[in-house]
Amino acid sequence: MTDATPTASALIDAARKLSDAVDAMRFAPPVTHVYNPLDYAWDVHRRYLERFGAGRKRVVFVGMNPGPFGMAQIGVPFGEIASARDWLGLEGPVGQPRETNPKRPVEGFACSRSEVSGQRLWGLFRERFGTAEAFFAEHFVANYCPLAFFEGGRNLTPDRLPAAEQRPLLEACDAHLRTLITTLQPDWVIGIGNWAEKRAMEALADAGSVKFGRILHPSPASPAANRGWAAAATRQLVDMGIWPD
Repeated sequence: MTDATPTASALIDAARKLSDAVDAMRFAPPVTHVYNPLDYAWDVHRRYLERFGAGRKRVVFVGMNPGPFGMAQIGVPFGEIASARDWLGLEGPVGQPRETNPKRPVEGFACSRSEVSGQRLWGLFRERFGTAEAFFAEHFVANYCPLAFFEGGRNLTPDRLPAAEQRPLLEACDAHLRTLITTLQPDWVIGIGNWAEKRAMEALADAGSVKFGRILHPSPASPAANRGWAAAATRQLVDMGIWPD
């Protein structure tokens, strides 16, 4: 079925378990559509884990949830199409969500819209490390929540859900993150944005010697990110002692 390493195989099993758990959940209005790319884009997500989930990592970056033109399209965290195809070297078929949002069609690698957050994130890693293999030798990128939520054409983030709907979702995502961190055994867990750092710290409160930090989220909705995100994120990582100056 797969030639993945034991580490990558554990991540693949954990992702399947998470996908099954969140697939059973239902969300009330204002949510109109829910996408689970671990389902319809599973082939590409599995290849991401097989290729880059091998061995222990020193740093694990954790994002919030899929963006509409990134992971929601191809199942890769911060999966801006050009970066995933040309730098990560990923490809594969992508199916359709259970109920497609006509305002947010899933076109897979044919999607022509750019996920700016992913363009910035992978662009920084490419600039600093050169090859994906050099980056992933010590780093890994995951999303805390695998689901994308929409209110019509508008993206809804998980923190906007009612508490009663958040609770089982956060429990499933916490359990998955704990498995991820137990498997990869990083020194650092870095939230991409404040919410992801907070969730990681809560989920991993008993994780022993893991250190936590965060970098500025690369979203174009953030004025600070639009004033030189790569330089700001690099400075944060250098100041934490994660990257050399």
